[in-house]
Amino acid sequence: MNSKKYILALDQGTTSSRAVIFDNNGEIVSRAQQEFPQIYPNGGWVEHDPNDILSSQLGVIAEAFVRAGITGEDIAALGITNQRETTIVWERRTGKPIYNAIVWQCRRTASYCEQLRSHGLEQYIYDKTGLVLDAYFSATKLKWILDNVEGARARAEKGELCFGTVDTYLMWNLSKGKIFATDCTNASRTMLYNIHEMRWDEDLLKLFDIPECMLPEVYPSTHCYGFADVTMLGARVPICGVVGDQQGALFGQLCVDAGDMKNTFGTGCFMLMHTGDRPVCSKGLVTTLAACFTMCPQYALEGSVFMGGATVQWLRDEMRMIREAADSEAYAMSVPDTNGVYIIPAFVGLGAPYWDPNVRGTVFGLTRGTRKEHFVRAVLESIAYQVYDVAKAMEKDLGSPITSLYVDGGGSANDFLMQFQADILATQVLRPRVIETTALGACYLAGLSVGYFDSVDEIKRNKRIEKTFVPSMDEHTRRRLVNGWTDCVRRARQL
Repeated sequence: MNSKKYILALDQGTTSSRAVIFDNNGEIVSRAQQEFPQIYPNGGWVEHDPNDILSSQLGVIAEAFVRAGITGEDIAALGITNQRETTIVWERRTGKPIYNAIVWQCRRTASYCEQLRSHGLEQYIYDKTGLVLDAYFSATKLKWILDNVEGARARAEKGELCFGTVDTYLMWNLSKGKIFATDCTNASRTMLYNIHEMRWDEDLLKLFDIPECMLPEVYPSTHCYGFADVTMLGARVPICGVVGDQQGALFGQLCVDAGDMKNTFGTGCFMLMHTGDRPVCSKGLVTTLAACFTMCPQYALEGSVFMGGATVQWLRDEMRMIREAADSEAYAMSVPDTNGVYIIPAFVGLGAPYWDPNVRGTVFGLTRGTRKEHFVRAVLESIAYQVYDVAKAMEKDLGSPITSLYVDGGGSANDFLMQFQADILATQVLRPRVIETTALGACYLAGLSVGYFDSVDEIKRNKRIEKTFVPSMDEHTRRRLVNGWTDCVRRARQL
């Protein structure tokens, strides 16, 4: 057992940055969170200022240290988990970004993806990467920056620019430019990485016209990437666990065996099933890499919902129907149903299993009797319906029904949403005591790397289920509600 007391996990998300300090029982000692601005330059475009990402992350580290009454000297290792696919390009010499981060939600390259699809490249890309040809992933975002920022392509070809997902950008800055790396789970989301051969794919780099010298080195999720500079954390802390946020949550839920599955209710919703060393082919989901201890691949099947908690945030910030996200639960429970209202929250298109970038947010069923409470409830129900669609696609791929679902993320704290999810899926939903499982996964991976935790079996002994939601809705009602949702999705896609 490592003699130092704690693991620091950074959870850099789409709308906020978190720092969570864990002890050797996997319990939270302290945490801090800070939201940062979302930038919408055009319809369907989403950006972040990389400086906001970095400054908010450094700020919450300092706050978490103060709350725990510790310093960097007490930290055994640092783990990082992050919003995936979000694309940052910066100067190798100065570390200065040449453009805003293009966020995974951004749809600006959807038309380019359609061009590639019209040339019959969808299956070609899937066979190498396991990914659907979609603007969601990093490759087309990176190409857009090189094609649209003045001088970027020429500078990239000279080796003057670096590309990274958020984990790479954070490690570069924490190490003062000494670490230029990523882990295999983040690499697998770029649409440039061959998940079967575990390498950057030369053919895909040529297809997207990406200079290979821009790309970071790829390592397993548990690996000593290097050290945070002493000026950043007050100590030379090893960075030993890096993982994309959804694979981090999968590991944090200790879904490490084939058939284990979870859904994270965050900004989006992400359902992953571990499939072991066997990649499972799918028609509407993606095949991706799970957290790996070596460069021998472990795979997962994943379905991504673009608008989960972000829809509740929209209710709060744009519609101003609620003061706090947590208020949505009380509003939803104050009415027996939505009074026939369905909301299709396709603000940036629909993700899995539809992958339709052209549909937009739509409301059906408004009447003179519709109240705010109905509207709020319909927003929460829309999250559960989208997860239902992904679950049914996963059942189809696997040829067997889902019997239970582990949940995490901020939305999993909403009892109304979790009960409705159990009812619509007709399966039990299990919520762990620690719902910060994305950060917990990074903690476990970093801790295993430095001997803070001895084994996965040791960690499993810490696992606790806080609440189990059991389906209580009758089959007739469930079928009626699901059919209504399915019909509204069909109509929204035809508009």
